[in-house]
Amino acid sequence: MPTLLLSLETSSPVCSVALHRVADGTLVGQSELRLEKSHSSHLSVLVNQLLENTLHTLQDVAAVAVSDGPGSYTGLRIGAAAAKGLCYALDIPLLAVSTLQSLAHQVATYTAQPEQYLYCPMLDARRMEVYTALYRHDGAEVLAPTPLVLDETALAEHLAHHSLLFFGSGATKFYPLVANNARAGFLPGIEPSAIAVGALGVAAYQRQEFQNVAYYEPFYLKEVYTTTPKNKAGL
Repeated sequence: MPTLLLSLETSSPVCSVALHRVADGTLVGQSELRLEKSHSSHLSVLVNQLLENTLHTLQDVAAVAVSDGPGSYTGLRIGAAAAKGLCYALDIPLLAVSTLQSLAHQVATYTAQPEQYLYCPMLDARRMEVYTALYRHDGAEVLAPTPLVLDETALAEHLAHHSLLFFGSGATKFYPLVANNARAGFLPGIEPSAIAVGALGVAAYQRQEFQNVAYYEPFYLKEVYTTTPKNKAGL
C-alpha cells in the first residue's frame, strides 16, 4: 500500500523535493539543487534519486504535493506539470500548498515562543514590489496573499500592534524602510523548501483537500504578461 507523500518545490531558484509518511508526517528524505534555471532538466532526476536513496519506488507514493505559488512563473509551471504528470501516471491525488504559507510554517516551526509573532514571507516581484501575506504561528491567515509595493507605510498598521518577522527573497528590500522599528525582525537565508510543503501537504492529505488534476493551475497572484518580439510581429 502506498505510504508516502512526494513534495515538489520549484517556485524559486532552489529546486527541492521531499518525502513524508502520510500517516504521521515523518520526514523520510529530502534533496535540493541550487542552480539557476535547472528545474526542467533536474527535477525528475532529483525525484528518482531521492526514491532510490530512501529505498522506495514511485509505487510507494500515495499523493503528490506541489508548491502552489506565488513565485517564479516558469518554476511554478514546471512543478505543476511534473506533479500532474505523476498523478496521472500513478492515478493518485494532487495537493497544492501555498508557497507563502509554507515559508511561514518553516519559520514558525523553529521560532522560540512562536505565538509572539506574526510571520511575513516576502517573495521578490521586481523593483519595490513583493508577494506577501501574514500568518499566525498556527498557520491562520491574517493578511491574504497580495502583491505589495514597499514604502515606509507598508504594513504600518500591523507593525503598530504586533511584532513581525520578515523573511524570503523580497525581505531585504523592506529592511531599510523599517530598520528602526523595534517590532520588525528580519531573518536572512530563508528559502522555499519541499520539507515545509510536505508538512502542510500531509495535513491537507489527511483532510482530503485534493485538486482536480486535469484543471489545476498554479496560483500566480498576478497576471503574466508576455510580449511578441518585433521580428515576430512583422515590425
